[in-house]
Amino acid sequence: MEHVEAEQLSKQPVTKVWNVHEFCQRHQLGEKEEIRLRRLFGRFATARELLHNAKRAPKWRY
Repeated sequence: MEHVEAEQLSKQPVTKVWNVHEFCQRHQLGEKEEIRLRRLFGRFATARELLHNAKRAPKWRY
């Protein structure tokens, strides 16, 4: 175990990395879309990549 001072830690923001399967479940994406995203990125991708590349059917309101 090692004591680390707060001043030594990086102040840069952390990039959120998602498991593609969990992302698809949370955002209610279908199995075909999950397969497409896995082919594109592999098992893990950043939140930004997933959000910008996910395709969803529109939910129309009447």
